[in-house]
Amino acid sequence: MRTITIDPITRLEGHGKISIFLDEHGDVENAYLQIPELRGFEKFSEGRRAEDMPQITSRICGVCPVAHHIAAAKALDAAFHVDPPAAAKKLRELLYCGYIIYDHILHFYFLGGPDFIVGPEAPAAKRNILGVIEKAGIDVAKDVIKHRAYGQKITAILGGKATHPVCGLPGGVSKGLVKDEVKEIKDMVASCNTFAKFTLNLFDDIVLKNKEYVDLIRSDPYTLKTYNMGLVDKHNKVNFYDGMIRVSDQEANEVEKFEGKDYTKHIAEKVEEWSYMKFPYLKSIGWHGLQDGKKSGIYRVGPLGRLNAAEGMATPQAEKEYKRMFDTLGGKPVNSTLAFHWARLIELLYATERAKELIEDSEITSSHIRNPVGNPGAGIGVVEAARGTLIHDYKLDKNGLVEKANLIVATTNNAGAITMSVRDAAKGVIKKGNVNDGLLNKVEMAFRAYDPCFGCATHTLPGGMPLTVNIYDHKKNLSKTISRI
Repeated sequence: MRTITIDPITRLEGHGKISIFLDEHGDVENAYLQIPELRGFEKFSEGRRAEDMPQITSRICGVCPVAHHIAAAKALDAAFHVDPPAAAKKLRELLYCGYIIYDHILHFYFLGGPDFIVGPEAPAAKRNILGVIEKAGIDVAKDVIKHRAYGQKITAILGGKATHPVCGLPGGVSKGLVKDEVKEIKDMVASCNTFAKFTLNLFDDIVLKNKEYVDLIRSDPYTLKTYNMGLVDKHNKVNFYDGMIRVSDQEANEVEKFEGKDYTKHIAEKVEEWSYMKFPYLKSIGWHGLQDGKKSGIYRVGPLGRLNAAEGMATPQAEKEYKRMFDTLGGKPVNSTLAFHWARLIELLYATERAKELIEDSEITSSHIRNPVGNPGAGIGVVEAARGTLIHDYKLDKNGLVEKANLIVATTNNAGAITMSVRDAAKGVIKKGNVNDGLLNKVEMAFRAYDPCFGCATHTLPGGMPLTVNIYDHKKNLSKTISRI
């Protein structure tokens, strides 16, 4: 049996490798996405002061810090039995919009977008931001840098830092807004809204008007029929900061809807021996291996999962684009993995619209931004990270120290789906032993669509990379094991 290894995989946050096993005919027998890192944040959070958790967990990742910061703050609200003032909730959500803006821009132009803007089988040296600049032009590159910086500036104003915010406290936030900051944020949000619409037009011109790309998006190797999950507001519209967790099936029917505090009644986690990622699944369906369909409890989160699980967007421009995407791709749900890119751009537009609503709200400059806390207990905080549903679950002792912590990160929620997407893409594009760099990149495109953050989903506790490599002979007999602890 011939083995093809892509190590390291590229244009993502974190580390991983793909092992592809070919049969005697040169076709793909199986493929695995392996994450050779061990998560450690839950364990070394034990014994820490609860109020430090928003800062500790934001260090999980330099790309997703706002999501972890706010999820931790919401978990502490619940653990200390306090409801933040309305102004504090709006400030947190505005901060969150800034994060979504810079994160979605980063993925489209730097990580996922080069596969379309430059081409999936273009030379590897071109499939990056430099190739995007060459194709789209230097003025576009300047706008990309400017608007990603605007998103970070919004998070810096509200959160104290552009990358690792320090504003989240149990019961509210540490800092309000002044009038000069309101004016600055308004101007940046307006510009980001224009840029979001430009980016959607760019996607139209380069991707949707290219039949080859549309056929690729709709093709079987990039189609996965799973359940979908995301936070929704009281009207079942997408919401990043708050709401109920809604799950829809392969025909877009609602199958579950529950509060974040009840997630353990609905979600369980499976461990596989070949990866340090956990594999969450719906308890009501059960774990039936890496397969899709109604009999598999595997679900998807993130931009496409959110849009599939919801009944629309809560802002007018994004709602129009939401309807256009589903109309163009054949109705709900869209099961095409590569459609994550389109969904992500619709969310970028939504984040700019929602930020405009929040910054124009008269309550946003209120000085009432924190309520007093109660006695410590247990609390769960849920937000929609850029990559999907993020859950922080803390149990505190009587002194307010962390006794136990559990985190289900967005990429962890997607672990089963990502692994199946990689396998199916490999089976679809590699035939009769014909392999080249372009085809292997098409395999990588399957995980890249999810914008995975393996830096969030797994971590190395001792600072090294624990790894076991099993070597098999042509008859699949184990011939040697090499371990590094």
